[in-house]
Amino acid sequence: MARPVIRRLSDHVVDLIAAGEVVERPAAALKELVENALDAGATRIDVALRGGGRDVIEVVDNGRGMDAEELPLAVQRHCTSKLPDDNLTAIQTLGFRGEALPSIGASARLSLVSRTAEAESAWELSVEGGVMKGPFPAAGSVGTRVVVRDLFFATPARRKFLKTVRVESGHAESVMRRIALSAPECAFRVTFDGREIMNLPPQDMPGRVASILAVPEDNLLHLDEQRGAMRLSGYLCGPGESRRTGAGQFMLVNHRPVVDPVLRTAVRVAYRPVIERGRFPIFLLHLQVPLERVDVNVHPAKTELRFADEAEVRGFVIGAVGRALARGAGEGGGIQADLSVIGRHAGQEAAQLSQSHASASQQRLDTIPARDFGFGPSVRRLTPPQGGRSQHGEGVAEGQRSYTTAFAGLDERAMAVQPDSSEPQTVPPFYPLGVPIGQIHATYILSIAPNGDLILTDQHAAHERLTHERLRARFAEGAITAQALLMPEVVDLPHDESIALLQCAEELAGLGLEIEAFGSGSILVRSLPAPLSGGDVAGLLRDVAEELAQMPDLAARQTDSLESRFEAIMARMACHGSIRAGRILKQEEMEALLRGMEQHPRANTCPHGRPTWLRLDRAGLETLFGRVK
Repeated sequence: MARPVIRRLSDHVVDLIAAGEVVERPAAALKELVENALDAGATRIDVALRGGGRDVIEVVDNGRGMDAEELPLAVQRHCTSKLPDDNLTAIQTLGFRGEALPSIGASARLSLVSRTAEAESAWELSVEGGVMKGPFPAAGSVGTRVVVRDLFFATPARRKFLKTVRVESGHAESVMRRIALSAPECAFRVTFDGREIMNLPPQDMPGRVASILAVPEDNLLHLDEQRGAMRLSGYLCGPGESRRTGAGQFMLVNHRPVVDPVLRTAVRVAYRPVIERGRFPIFLLHLQVPLERVDVNVHPAKTELRFADEAEVRGFVIGAVGRALARGAGEGGGIQADLSVIGRHAGQEAAQLSQSHASASQQRLDTIPARDFGFGPSVRRLTPPQGGRSQHGEGVAEGQRSYTTAFAGLDERAMAVQPDSSEPQTVPPFYPLGVPIGQIHATYILSIAPNGDLILTDQHAAHERLTHERLRARFAEGAITAQALLMPEVVDLPHDESIALLQCAEELAGLGLEIEAFGSGSILVRSLPAPLSGGDVAGLLRDVAEELAQMPDLAARQTDSLESRFEAIMARMACHGSIRAGRILKQEEMEALLRGMEQHPRANTCPHGRPTWLRLDRAGLETLFGRVK
């Protein structure tokens, strides 16, 4: 057999190989063309696809355009206007590699018509299977019109493996949604086979997010935090509004749409305590980091990137999202359902936040104007306990005793009091969940919010969440009782996983999981956390070790394997230890439960991710009674 000889591939074959990396499907070609338009300063972009993009992709923009000298360079590899020098560490444009148009021209029939503001006419250039024709004078307005026909006709194998029109159209729509979120100041119109899919005017960011995520703007929770040179901003939906897939999750890094596993993991960890298993949160997050701290030149498609310090980014995102979700129940509105607004906002540990919520509530008392709740004579007001005066006016000594016995686990600061005063209090407090006025079916607490809305609270789900918070606080403090094993168990692990596990031995011991080295690659387990006793010791250890080995900067308590087991146990314990549906509550008990929810983060959902309260506003009532104009 003859020895193979190294030879240089032809430029055409090289272009075809590059095309397979940059343009893997019609949506990828569409992404590159629209990003070029944005880099050219376009304020309006029209997109038309036929056959899912296999037959025709047309992108028309009103950007700066190109002249006759630039057009031939635009379709040659590694020619770009977006890198003024050879510095790849300060990239501020969406594109920069100079590969998209040459790759499309090598595998499809490409036509460009472009005109600058100074030119008297437009110029047209075409590329078919890598062969260029033009440029020729043509008619056209300022900007660029790009038409791609018969994508992958020059590479039949690639065209053969494209999916159905519906699937390819779905990918193209996802691309346009991500890009539209990254450029709210630009108008977009998108049609598929003559059917309008998207028509967005220039908008502010909240309006664009509401349009793309298909949620009311009032239901969006704003996030804006900064740590050093990093800034995280964006909009979140509460855990009560989630989806079965991750289609409602969008992330930007320095205005670039990305699909980044580091950011996805961080958001998942932040939402994990409050969202139902198997559901996905809805959000847009925009992370801004110094250009030299992120590398976007790791993949031809430019949807992946690398951070200089992934652990720092992950920790910042987890904390920021957690704090954005960390509000007491009822604060900031919720999610519109049939007759309700589902409570939202969750967050960090209750022990850290209940004091801040109490002080914030105290400060609000001096600024909230008096409101007439319009209660009838059948609703009796509560009296203040000894040593203080209720924010509702009259004495609640009996209510305090009832609260202590029935809801001993609630934070006593839930029954917030004002200092003694010789004058009766005339300024009602700002209680987002309102004043309870009764029960429905001995299961749901009915209350009136400060703005007159009706609130329905599931008493079992609400108390279940507050009981769960106490257990979580113990877990966060490492105050978990260890259950010694009668016979220590030996678990064999790969070398890297055993090392990762032993490095966290001290932290695991604080959680009740005592381990030590037992030969090469083996771990001796002496005790388990008491709530997890009787479980699969080897399975638990292997799962935790695998996660720690894959993400060495992750704390042991943050691993899915350990926390999910604790969450399941704590949720079960909270369920059994909470008041049940069907129990008749006293006025004071209902009051204590609502105030406790307002003090604790994550109280908008139960430990299983279901809402604890719903709101019926005036618009909902008028719809029910046919009073909508």
